[in-house]
Amino acid sequence: MKAITHLAAFALAGSALVSTAFASTLEGWSTDLEQAFEDAKKQNKPVLVEFTGSDWCPPCKMMRKNVFSKKEFVSAASKDFILVELDFPNGDPEVKKKNEPYAKKYDIEGFPTVILFDSKGKEFNRFFASEYPNSEAFLAHLKKSLDKKDLD
Repeated sequence: MKAITHLAAFALAGSALVSTAFASTLEGWSTDLEQAFEDAKKQNKPVLVEFTGSDWCPPCKMMRKNVFSKKEFVSAASKDFILVELDFPNGDPEVKKKNEPYAKKYDIEGFPTVILFDSKGKEFNRFFASEYPNSEAFLAHLKKSLDKKDLD
């Protein structure tokens, strides 16, 4: 009986660790899209939203490691954007369920998708993040997107 109890405790502890590991947000990123849109209006800044599957999507994991978690990326991107990560982790069904309405609302067809919104919440660009697999390329694309938006 003790073995079963210990096994159950081990399994629960392990699942808690997995859930916590994937629920952790990146430094400098928000997970609250509605608050980000409010902040965008106040600060007159666009919003960058990354839709990710942090614990199951290989391109998402690569982008998190090589771009989105880098201090230099966050520092540069947050000068021009409010950064939001909407995660759909298999290891945390509550987070996935909370973000599901956004995936439906914005018709997300794959991960990692990035949508850029102006300060009023209007979409002005959409792309797969993995098209720009390092900070330099990603930041250059963001700059071009902002320049193009300003011309429209």
